[in-house]
Amino acid sequence: DHLVNLLGYVGVVCHIPGSIMGMTILAWGNSMGDLSADVTMARKGLANMAMTACFAGPVFNILIGLGLGFMGLASETGNAEATVKLNQDILVGLVFLMINSIGLIVIGGCAMNGKLPRSYGYATILFYLIYITTSIVLAVKENGNNNNNNY
Repeated sequence: DHLVNLLGYVGVVCHIPGSIMGMTILAWGNSMGDLSADVTMARKGLANMAMTACFAGPVFNILIGLGLGFMGLASETGNAEATVKLNQDILVGLVFLMINSIGLIVIGGCAMNGKLPRSYGYATILFYLIYITTSIVLAVKENGNNNNNNY
């Protein structure tokens, strides 16, 4: 709670939208342990374990983390439902995730018979940079539109 509050405060002081803080600082900080473990496993030749961990960690966070979070919200508020808006940030992330997952299946699973070339690693880093850039541009644009509507 304190970290999220601190990041929210930094975002307000620096005029950085919460969505940008979430997709950068909070996401990077939350992922460093997994990243370190996955890279170490891959370098030691445990590619299957590293690949499994890359997908299992986020699946766990999405299913268990959101499940427990919404259960806690329901317990605190007494409401059995919560309204969730699929905003632009979430949709952009889902699109990039789907494209990468399909690319992984097609390139690694079908075209390369289960082997991923080094160039795939470079491509995914570039793809992530495109995702971050796209998300930040859209968030800044949306934030600018919201500020213009407030006057």
